[in-house]
Amino acid sequence: MSNSITVLVPAYNEADRIKDTIYAIKGSRYVDRIVVLDDGSKDDTYHVVSSTGVEAYRLNNNKGKGFALKLGIEKVLEESSIVVFLDADLGKTASEVDKLIVPIIKDEADVTIARFSAPKKKGGFGIVKNLAKHGVKFYTGCTINTSLSGQRAFKSKVLKKLGDFPSDYGVEVGMTIDIINMGFRIKEIDVNMTHRETGRDIKSFMHRGKQFYQIFLTLLQKSKGEIK
Repeated sequence: MSNSITVLVPAYNEADRIKDTIYAIKGSRYVDRIVVLDDGSKDDTYHVVSSTGVEAYRLNNNKGKGFALKLGIEKVLEESSIVVFLDADLGKTASEVDKLIVPIIKDEADVTIARFSAPKKKGGFGIVKNLAKHGVKFYTGCTINTSLSGQRAFKSKVLKKLGDFPSDYGVEVGMTIDIINMGFRIKEIDVNMTHRETGRDIKSFMHRGKQFYQIFLTLLQKSKGEIK
């Protein structure tokens, strides 16, 4: 294993934002490698990524965020000492990535999770967030306010021990539960990142409904001792 630091960026229909995200990550003091996982986008995401010169893999069909991340982990884990997950829609605020990396370099944590500021506009009613938070608390006894955050950095040994995890929107919650129960240290980090915010229109409520359902299934499987 080398000492390289790799960022994985799962992306689905993010042609309008992903270029800014990639160039912001390129400005990091620590990142050595950027790998984008295009999860079957129907827009020009893959072509935009290709124009930036970073490493990219394209799935023919949309398989889910967790599935895309698993593919990325398989590609980079043996060559990386730290692996970072960042969403494709962070844009220029992806430059905050170093805040997640430094505590791991200093051995202050095994995993860091980004804690965003309060959203600028009203979204949902906190139902999905509370399900994730209380689900993690139920299975671990620990309160993690950022259980849904997709912006995370890991020592490679954590991912190696973690093994399988959900392929859908349950990925962050499922991983958080397993990481805590394996005895690894998680540190929540305040960042000035922003991403695409959902509102209170029908499409946004449908999205949150899908999130809720998939997270609920992940928690249900934990109660049965199953791995998705």
